[in-house]
Amino acid sequence: MVNPKIAPSMLSSDFANLASEAERMIRCGADWLHMDIMVSHFVPNLTIGAPVIESLRKHTNAYLDCHLMVTNPLDYVEPLGKAGASGFTFHVEVAKDNWSKLVRQIKSRGMTPGVSLKPGTPIEEVFPLVEGENPVELVLVMTVEPGFGGQKFMPEMMDKVDGGLGPSTIDMAASAGANCIVAGSSVFGAPDPGHVISLMRKSVEDAQKVS
Repeated sequence: MVNPKIAPSMLSSDFANLASEAERMIRCGADWLHMDIMVSHFVPNLTIGAPVIESLRKHTNAYLDCHLMVTNPLDYVEPLGKAGASGFTFHVEVAKDNWSKLVRQIKSRGMTPGVSLKPGTPIEEVFPLVEGENPVELVLVMTVEPGFGGQKFMPEMMDKVDGGLGPSTIDMAASAGANCIVAGSSVFGAPDPGHVISLMRKSVEDAQKVS
């Protein structure tokens, strides 16, 4: 049984107080901090990069789970490794031809490699990255279109779980086998984020007992 990981998406935090927001999430019981790194070539938004990761790392020892929504993930491996990123998750849509090299470089920089896929991408696209000789260690299934927080959960993705997750949708994701839960607005927007994090953890633990 895999220990659940609850990773609040810092995209929904107060960017003007990122360090204190990170500390608050860890205090509330978060296991990881999910960092959405977006460049407007891949998604219609621009968020943070290695300099922000480096600055945040000075204020926390937490696992910084970096999700790269970029077209050229290889260019970000060295900067993020130096900045102190813990995990490096790239999109399969932009790495079909060089994923093996990408995984090797991510590991050589001391980060954990992961792969993500958009809602419209067939799950079969990630099979080689999971079953190959040098596999990724995490699969991030998007349940919203990448680019913005606060979107509505897409239950049709459960057959293929990041985005739109909260108290009303966590059981569905957990029952589908998700064990690392990324949630933004449902955590940061809650009166008691710690309660939401605890609820999500219990949902995953209960689903694992049944399976």
